[in-house]
Amino acid sequence: MKVYLRLLTYVRPYWLPFLLGIIGFILYAGAQTGFAALMEYLVDAIDEAKADAYIYGPLALMSIALVRGLGTFMGNYFTAYVARNIVHSLRVVMFDKLLEIPLDYFHNNSSGHILSKISYNVEQVTTAATESLKISVREGMTVLGLLGYLLYLNWQLTLVFAAISPFIALVVALASKRFRRLGHRIQDSMGEVTHVASENVQAVQVVRVFGGANKERARFTEASGQNLRQSLKMATTEALSTPIVQLIVSSALALLIFLALHPLMSTGMSAGQFIAFITAAGLIAKPLRSLTEVNGAIQRGIAAAQSIFELIDEDVELDRGTLTIDKGQGRIQLDNLSFSYLPNKPVLSNLNLSIEPGETVAFVGKSGSGKSTLANLLPRFYEPSSGNILLDDKSLGDYELPALRGQIALVTQNVVLFDGSIRDNIAYGSMVDVDEESIIQAAEAAHVMEFVSRMQDGLDTQVGEKGTKLSGGQRQRIAIARAILKNAPVLILDEATSALDTESERHIQAAMENVMHGRTTLVIAHRLSTIESADQIVVMDQGQIVEKGTHAELLAKGKVYAGLYQKQFTENSALDSNGEIE
Repeated sequence: MKVYLRLLTYVRPYWLPFLLGIIGFILYAGAQTGFAALMEYLVDAIDEAKADAYIYGPLALMSIALVRGLGTFMGNYFTAYVARNIVHSLRVVMFDKLLEIPLDYFHNNSSGHILSKISYNVEQVTTAATESLKISVREGMTVLGLLGYLLYLNWQLTLVFAAISPFIALVVALASKRFRRLGHRIQDSMGEVTHVASENVQAVQVVRVFGGANKERARFTEASGQNLRQSLKMATTEALSTPIVQLIVSSALALLIFLALHPLMSTGMSAGQFIAFITAAGLIAKPLRSLTEVNGAIQRGIAAAQSIFELIDEDVELDRGTLTIDKGQGRIQLDNLSFSYLPNKPVLSNLNLSIEPGETVAFVGKSGSGKSTLANLLPRFYEPSSGNILLDDKSLGDYELPALRGQIALVTQNVVLFDGSIRDNIAYGSMVDVDEESIIQAAEAAHVMEFVSRMQDGLDTQVGEKGTKLSGGQRQRIAIARAILKNAPVLILDEATSALDTESERHIQAAMENVMHGRTTLVIAHRLSTIESADQIVVMDQGQIVEKGTHAELLAKGKVYAGLYQKQFTENSALDSNGEIE
């Protein structure tokens, strides 16, 4: 009930259409009760040979039909209007939350399960907020109206009929508990179906080349089969609960007829009242059955709402900063910086480093040495476990998050492009209103125009989902152009040239020399040949800085960096001697 009441708080902005829907259902319920009353009038009219019954009887029937039709339209339309707006509001709130919660949430929850919340789970809430609410209100009011009429006709017999309520309540309560439990299982299994399907869509080439089709087929079959089993259990429960309630209601109705017709019983009702009583009692059976059937959908909706509210209640990124800045200098200092994803498993340990404005600093080392983690700490995707990072002599935590991230441009090894044009992907986000000349300049600096000039639509060329219509090198150059256009004082290049062929890399390296001028640039690279001209090279190993200096200084030391450089030089020489190009 607590979850359902919270769900209904989203109705508040739409109280007027909701009220109109309720009025519609009241009209519908009144029409049902009016039909039973009409039966009393017609039977008594025949019994008493009323002369005007042939006029008022048909008029009353048409009036009841008109009122019922109007009530049905108002109730159905306005509750649907309210419910679809609730679903829209929930989806917007959930999406807004996804834009604000820490990255840990995405690491701990698969994309399939997250997408399932926004698509499948919300639709379950739709059922609870539309069909379920509509049926609950309409049939509930019909039951109340008919019970009121029954009490008016004969309260003693009505109490006999009402005695079945505890039995119906017991059936509904038992079914509700099972519906809710199965609802959670269905959502989890649906999330797994979405997860497996999403993985295979993204990794279709790997699956086919490495012969993983049978394994993935088995995974999907198992996930879908689990969803099937839980859904059938839900259907079984619904199929059993409905006839049980029908049997209970029919038994009570049979008892009423027995009591009313028994020679020793005196109800004091006329023939018309008796027919009206049986008609009203019979009309109650259908809404009671509908209320029982809708219970499963309501419980699924409540289970879905619980998972949705779990996401909505997630904590957002911590932002206690108050400083704002238009464009800083780009001075960076690491002060005893340590970080760990898991307790007692440090990824970075006591890093101390000063980077002056406009310097280009390269971070090298084996995979897993902490280079990319350091890059993620600068925009505060994660918070340091201890120590501090300073930007322009102020702690990163002192800046408002939007202000801090406005000082940083980022190009990662996993290029992110959005379905749209090349222009849209360069002038993305806060740069959407940048003039055409600036976009072209950034594209030229990143050598994007080199391949765009050969395309019929130029910068308006559509890149496809995740940029699938472009080559890896082209996607990487567009990402670099986006970073250039931002013109932030700090530029982070995390394997920014990893997807480029040798010719493209030479184009980019030549362009980047001018782009890096006057901007603090942090370069994370495995190819040591690309960072020889860096002002400072920082060698990392197991989360610690083991060496730093210029390319020449580190080679002269003959230690870790020199060993890495010699190893790559030897490997490249071997490739060249075989006629291959890296």
